[in-house]
Amino acid sequence: MTTYRYTAKDKTGKTIVSITEAQDEHSLIESLHKKELIVISIKEARSKTLRGHSVKLDELVIFSRQFATMIESGIPLAQTLSILTEQIEDKYLAQVTLKIRQDIEEGLSFSEALKKHPRVFSDFFVSMSKAGEASGMLDEVLDRLATYLEKTSVLIRKVRSSLVYPIVVISMALLITAFLLIKVVPAFKGIFSTLGGSLPIPTQILIAISDTLRAFFIHVVVAIALAGFCFQRYISTPFGRRNFDKVLLILPLFGKLFTKVAVARFSRTLSTLVKSGVPILDALEIVGKTSGNKIIEEAVISSCISIKEGEPIAEPLGRSKVFPPMVVRMISVGEQTGRLEHMLGKIADFYEDQVDAAVAGLTSLIEPLVIVFLGVIIGGIVISLFLPIFKVLELLGH
Repeated sequence: MTTYRYTAKDKTGKTIVSITEAQDEHSLIESLHKKELIVISIKEARSKTLRGHSVKLDELVIFSRQFATMIESGIPLAQTLSILTEQIEDKYLAQVTLKIRQDIEEGLSFSEALKKHPRVFSDFFVSMSKAGEASGMLDEVLDRLATYLEKTSVLIRKVRSSLVYPIVVISMALLITAFLLIKVVPAFKGIFSTLGGSLPIPTQILIAISDTLRAFFIHVVVAIALAGFCFQRYISTPFGRRNFDKVLLILPLFGKLFTKVAVARFSRTLSTLVKSGVPILDALEIVGKTSGNKIIEEAVISSCISIKEGEPIAEPLGRSKVFPPMVVRMISVGEQTGRLEHMLGKIADFYEDQVDAAVAGLTSLIEPLVIVFLGVIIGGIVISLFLPIFKVLELLGH
């Protein structure tokens, strides 16, 4: 079977662009003619053009929701995948969906076919699908999965929105500062040299910084780029990633926000897995891998070891000191009452609301801090430049 990308028009004149498989080009043309489509072009879709692509979270949400709807409507699995292939806009995801359909037709289960594409479908997605297949509730599980992905997407956007404002403002402040030091300060330096006399200490420091930056500008840029590269390599190692994630959780202002996000994500993921019938140890292992934080991951993995030895979930989580006491107590109550997934859902709802409040609070707190930062940096440069002029005017007044 060869994969082709074709463009065709239907009876209404609507253009259809899709990816499909066929024995050869002639077979594909015959198949399209049977569907009363007018073929415009056919090209072989080479897999190398799709290499290295990733799929956005929103695309997976749509994929899961549409999949669940069609399965619930009684459409066979292979036919559902064929329909999705024609509807999906993301080329890489369309190609993957096509491969999944082919694997299913060759005898693999849906979860086994998903597992062959780890760049698109995480262990969480695969385990949920496997549980749905085993329970005969694949449509319900996929719908639950789509809801989970939607909530995760919303949570990520909220955190990013809280970081964008200070990053943009500080970046602009640094660019303005660099412009003043490289272009404006040298012009004033020429004026000061004609005036003669000694310059105030702040002005001397400012001119020294300006001269250094102008003389070693390329070196400074290279040093910053090299530092960024080294930092990226450092946090890509297990040791570096752990230290970085640990710092994130204790950062001033942002540390509490990151902790609440981590707890919300842990609770929502574990609740969704347990509710879908995934065994608790498998669920905890998946939660650890998908937590996005090494400290949380280590705490969860350590809990798995204790649970295998007969301890309840809450006790090792409490000993880790990572999870707030309220979370540990609620999990303990959930275990004792047999409503663990319900209690985890309540925890996730609570902490997602807490994230909303934390983002709003951070925004209102960051604004005055940014104003102070701009005032100190930009204002300090301006005052240092005008101090000699004020001194001259004072002398002229006398």
